[in-house]
Amino acid sequence: MNDNNQQQGQINIELDEKTAEGIYSNLAIINHSASEFVVDFVTIMPGVPKAKVKSRIVLTPQHAKRFLKALGENIHRYEQTNGEIKDVEQPPIPLNFGPAGQA
Repeated sequence: MNDNNQQQGQINIELDEKTAEGIYSNLAIINHSASEFVVDFVTIMPGVPKAKVKSRIVLTPQHAKRFLKALGENIHRYEQTNGEIKDVEQPPIPLNFGPAGQA
């Protein structure tokens, strides 16, 4: 059987070296409209008043829900192996996305 005759429904996914390195993020900002969810991944460093969006992922509402379920299942499996992930209380992060409107 050659590569052209793969089982139906099987997807060949490629991962190049640069993408495989990943991007560190310690903040995710989520917005949505009727047709999509937008997740911006940001890296914030202590004492640095400015941060840039490092990556943006746009999802359909259906895909966002499937992602939530898959992430929840993976967190559950992680915690079964490694113990509970402690949720540390974080101070609110003042976010500024450009000029602020005034009333």
